[in-house]
Amino acid sequence: MPMQAHEIEALLRETFPDAEIQVGGNDGVHMSAMVVDESFRGKNRVQQQRAVYAALKGKMDGSDGELHALALTTKAPD
Repeated sequence: MPMQAHEIEALLRETFPDAEIQVGGNDGVHMSAMVVDESFRGKNRVQQQRAVYAALKGKMDGSDGELHALALTTKAPD
């Protein structure tokens, strides 16, 4: 079953409660997310994106994952 934007945001909010989070996309499968969080400061892009994928709790795992593609933008606040 495809995931909706509010479901993705809720999962991300559990790990990043103070983050600026924007989730986009309308097909429930190919989505985008921007996560701006202080915990990303000093981490490279790969480390930041791994943290976001971990927050999704396996929803993108394998070909049977509920979320097929997520275009990610991650950064620490300015």
